[in-house]
Amino acid sequence: MIIKDLLLNGNSFLTLLKQYAIDIADVQIKDEDVLVDQFRQHPQLSKGSVCIEGKNKDGIINFFGTIHYNLMSKLAVFEMQDFEQTPVQQLN
Repeated sequence: MIIKDLLLNGNSFLTLLKQYAIDIADVQIKDEDVLVDQFRQHPQLSKGSVCIEGKNKDGIINFFGTIHYNLMSKLAVFEMQDFEQTPVQQLN
């Protein structure tokens, strides 16, 4: 949960969620545990590829990109490269 918390401290990530009408509670970072372990090994400035899944009333949206972080400064920034949306009717 540490990565999600760091991302939520920044306005740009909150703006991205708002743009797609995604509630903070409906956001999950795929393989976050693996990333946290990696980040703890390199707590200063580093980056990693991530998939962030968000849900809204229309379905699931997966954001793909790179997270840049500095755990020492408690900063994280998500750089989105692509996304895909799965409509509700395809989920059933």
